[in-house]
Amino acid sequence: MTTSPNRRNVVAGIGAASTGLGISSVRGEAQTMIDAPDMIFFNGKVTTLDRGNPQAQAIAIRDSRFVAASDDRSIMALAGPNTKRVDLKGRRVIPGLIDSHTHIIRGGLNYNLELRWDGVRSLSEAMRMLKQQVDRTPAPQWVRVVGGFTAPQFAEKRLPSLEEINAIAPDTPVFILHLYDRALLNGAALRAVGFNKDTPDFPGGEIVRDSQGNPTGLLIAKPNATILYATLAKGPKLPLEYQKNSSRHFMREMNRLGVTGVIDAGGGFQNYPEDYQVIEDLHKDGQLTVRIAYNLFTQKPKEELRDFQTWATQIKPGQGDDTYRHNGAGEMLVYGAADYEDFQVERPDMPPSMEGDLEPVIRLLAENRWPWRLHATYNETITRALDVFERVDRDIPLKGLNWFFDHCETIDDLNIERIAKLGGGIAVQHRMAYQGEYFVQRYGERQAERTPPIRRMIAAGIPVGAGTDATRVASYNPWVSLSWLVTGKTLGGLTLYPTANRIDRETALRMWTEANTWFSTEQGKKGQIAPGQLADFAVLSDDYFSVADDRIQDITAVMTVLGGNPVYGDGDFKDLAPGLPPPMPDWSPSGFFGGYQKRAESSAASKYAFAAACGCASACNVHGHAHANSWAANVPVSDVTSFWGAIGCSCWAF
Repeated sequence: MTTSPNRRNVVAGIGAASTGLGISSVRGEAQTMIDAPDMIFFNGKVTTLDRGNPQAQAIAIRDSRFVAASDDRSIMALAGPNTKRVDLKGRRVIPGLIDSHTHIIRGGLNYNLELRWDGVRSLSEAMRMLKQQVDRTPAPQWVRVVGGFTAPQFAEKRLPSLEEINAIAPDTPVFILHLYDRALLNGAALRAVGFNKDTPDFPGGEIVRDSQGNPTGLLIAKPNATILYATLAKGPKLPLEYQKNSSRHFMREMNRLGVTGVIDAGGGFQNYPEDYQVIEDLHKDGQLTVRIAYNLFTQKPKEELRDFQTWATQIKPGQGDDTYRHNGAGEMLVYGAADYEDFQVERPDMPPSMEGDLEPVIRLLAENRWPWRLHATYNETITRALDVFERVDRDIPLKGLNWFFDHCETIDDLNIERIAKLGGGIAVQHRMAYQGEYFVQRYGERQAERTPPIRRMIAAGIPVGAGTDATRVASYNPWVSLSWLVTGKTLGGLTLYPTANRIDRETALRMWTEANTWFSTEQGKKGQIAPGQLADFAVLSDDYFSVADDRIQDITAVMTVLGGNPVYGDGDFKDLAPGLPPPMPDWSPSGFFGGYQKRAESSAASKYAFAAACGCASACNVHGHAHANSWAANVPVSDVTSFWGAIGCSCWAF
């Protein structure tokens, strides 16, 4: 613990940081009078990530920015008659988390429509949720489970069968997206999207068919995920006011997990400016509770250059304010450079046209001083992209542009050095926590030990930040990412990384806060609890620095503060944050189940052991009852004692 400064030193520090903050100070011997803080939060364990002042008990805020962090006595001495005081109850406080790669704008438009299996640890529980949602969803609406989970996270280590889904939902369309590799559609969904024996396959995708040529309901990316996304896009959409409500609820869910900022990486079927109108309206109305820096993602193959030429005349990087601002280009720059990370199929080779497609776009961006991000899973793709970047750099220096690669699971040391030389960065995501088992099956344990080589990236001096790539593959939960960085484990419990490629807790937290500001060109503006920075922070349910490794993923926030204002509160802090209108529509899955599902305690989790032990897909080998029929039956599946009695089967009693 650092030595606590006295009042004079605290005041002097505030005075030194007061320029542009509206804080009056008097220099010299008389510098002891300042404007009082608007808010003081005290009696906490504050991790500031400010290397000059790493620990504190209390923080003072004025005009949406931190003005001091110190011991309780020194900070409380700054209070004026109108200063509000909040007791932190001894809890751990950290800077607000920043996700350097997510899809919050697209995700927000659909959040209220989606049943989230994020965090669910049993297929039995997931199917119980699905059945309940099917029962309350009115025609012609769909029930959608769109990413955020992986089969290995379930005790059963498998996905539901089409038979099981159809038994639960014979008439309501159901669409389940698993990673980037497949989607499961029941018969009603196939009818809704019009797929039949005459429907042709998508390029790079497969509609699995039965012996008569009829679609079974299984769609497979090989490896192009367009077949999955294009099919999902056929579903009903929410009206505008519902989309605004949905986006607000998604942001509140992010706040619940301690997130105060994101960089939105655009996305397929997310056109600018049409699909940004909802977030623009919420910003105008002062209803954003997460700071958003957004990138623009090209939408039309072979027309990528035209997209960026048009956008370069309409908007400039940095345009906006501290809550909502433009951040540059990507993550899709040209379709010829998109290497989908479906580890259940072979690595795709990029077409010979990749360099020719990419170079004019990079030249345009460099000439206009637009930062960019480029999706790149495999080292082979990174090598070819760097060839282009180096050619452009010889004519137009790239340093200072804050350009970067996303993902980089298989990058080698040579390409890390090439990125460092060009002044680029790397944003990593916890996709391997969801896909690690599949990677190991294809490439082996040894190859998985550096996927990606984070310690090597940091040692090379490259800016390295962390994120999720939510919502269609990994979950938006930052604590799953932090757990993955620290433990090297997948959600299924597989240890991927040796100690040499794991990150200590403080470094991991910096990757989720201070380091991520480089990727939105906002260094020094946020990411630390330090004088002059935006007053964004989270008060945690459990102490990140002392909780067991296995419990990091279970942390949430009990209070999240944006610009000095609570935007989420729970328990003792619930009354400090404003309320939200109920989710719209009234049958919304988020209204009944919420978002990320809390992991069951070990005593409660034992009820799922039967599913892992039985492990069958359709019928019990011992007693012959169909699990699909059991899930669809009007019996209390979640109550194991009642379930045994209803089914009359002891094979579940494990």
